[in-house]
Amino acid sequence: MSEHPPADDRAAVPAGRAPTVADVLALPVLAAGQPHVVAGPARLDRPVRWVHITELTDPASFLKGGELVLTTGMPLPDDAAGVRRYVDELTEVGAAALVIELVRRYHRPPDALVRACRARDLPLVTLARDVNFLEVTQVVHALILGHQADAMRRTQRIHEAFTALTLRGAGAEDVVRAAAEMSGRTVVLENLVHQALICEPSGSTIEEALAGWERRSRAAGPADRTGVGGREGWLVAPVSYRGERWGRLAMLPGGGSDFAPEHLTVLERTAMALTVARLIHSTPWEHTAHRTALRELVEQRHHSPADARARCAALGLPTRGVVFLAVLVDPGPGEAGGDPEPGLRRELRSAGIPALVGELSPGRLGILLALRPEQPWRAVAERLGRTALGLSPGAIVSVGSRAADLAGTARSFREAARVSEATPPGQPLPAGRSFHEPPDVDLRRLLYALREDTRIQDYTERRLGRLIDHDARHGTGLLTTLGHYLDAAGNKTTAARRGGLSRETLYQRLRTIERLLGQDLESGERRTELHVALTALRVLRDH
Repeated sequence: MSEHPPADDRAAVPAGRAPTVADVLALPVLAAGQPHVVAGPARLDRPVRWVHITELTDPASFLKGGELVLTTGMPLPDDAAGVRRYVDELTEVGAAALVIELVRRYHRPPDALVRACRARDLPLVTLARDVNFLEVTQVVHALILGHQADAMRRTQRIHEAFTALTLRGAGAEDVVRAAAEMSGRTVVLENLVHQALICEPSGSTIEEALAGWERRSRAAGPADRTGVGGREGWLVAPVSYRGERWGRLAMLPGGGSDFAPEHLTVLERTAMALTVARLIHSTPWEHTAHRTALRELVEQRHHSPADARARCAALGLPTRGVVFLAVLVDPGPGEAGGDPEPGLRRELRSAGIPALVGELSPGRLGILLALRPEQPWRAVAERLGRTALGLSPGAIVSVGSRAADLAGTARSFREAARVSEATPPGQPLPAGRSFHEPPDVDLRRLLYALREDTRIQDYTERRLGRLIDHDARHGTGLLTTLGHYLDAAGNKTTAARRGGLSRETLYQRLRTIERLLGQDLESGERRTELHVALTALRVLRDH
């Protein structure tokens, strides 16, 4: 007999778990005996730790638990009480199953034995044909040892993978993602108030993983110890350092099988790597989670609206019965110093306003407010704006329009971004307001936002270039005169007064401008075109 089982025997047991009673019965060496399960069919998933051949009347004294007991039936007591005692002892020591050969003493299983095994739910398997028990032990033991060696190699790979993550300073998201990939299970990192900060699904959607998260998490058992708990059978492990608990990891069941020792190894190494990551990286996990959720909403990177709702709800943001408002806080030019994010978070907490707060890009802070439909959003935006300006006086605070659901928040953030991009440094705030909103964007601010677009620059040059060149060559001020005329909406008297010119001089200059530009200044359409070009030129020269 070879040291290792044939390839088909090894393939009979899925990688990642020990062989079960059902696996062993399916091996060719036992299948040849025509095994028949007489009792305990629901317990065939018990792992087999070893195989024990016995012809003793008290085999339990030689067992440690998890053994597949093989017997010819010769030592079985003749009386029913003795049979019950025999089965009780096997059950109490934790034997995996009892296999009896029906060739020598018995040709059908004794009724007393069947009743006793069924009463204790001990799997009882009969063999109708002769089987070489020694060969069975060799094959199964080689399979078990091979599984143990494979498990050690897998454990080593797990340790090496997490060591590499730690050495390169991986963040919490990378660590949790690696855990989900290695385990093939959904892994979630939550904080102390049962908010799901990071979720890496495997074999399920984020919506399925996070639906009703807080309620399910609180039912999963204590958060301060490692193990399987709760009605759903989560594998959980605390994340802590020197007795201070920071959060908890949860690995959700799935894949049609129980947790294996490798799953526990993955979760424990994940907890260790997260501890190191928290010590290395200064950004709290909650801030990272908010930032990730916001960026996914803004960039519409979530897999589905349901996933987006589940992720935000698991972070404590209401997603039903509310309206959403996007707020952006951008620093002023060259502004350095305090980060307004902590102060704005405190302000929102003190006001009891649910929100996600996070950096959308370097220097740009995004805030997603969840407001009751009847709640006056302007008062909330004003409070946030005043707080932001108090923390960062040169900041630009802009808001989008309200969104009825999460799917509309990307639009609200785009609107707020366009307002911010159309706000020049030093732009005065509207009276009685600490923030800018979409209706504030007039022509000048729109052109300011588009100032780097070469089409705007080309349009300006084509409309006004010859007039600018003429002024430069002859030292005239025709562009200024045109500006007075256009700003006065074509009123020559007002234009002459603003330019300190006589009406005749103004008329003469306007005729020269018409000749140089090839435009009729009496045409309202031509005046509009020139006014847009002149406004764009002023914006380009100012900035």
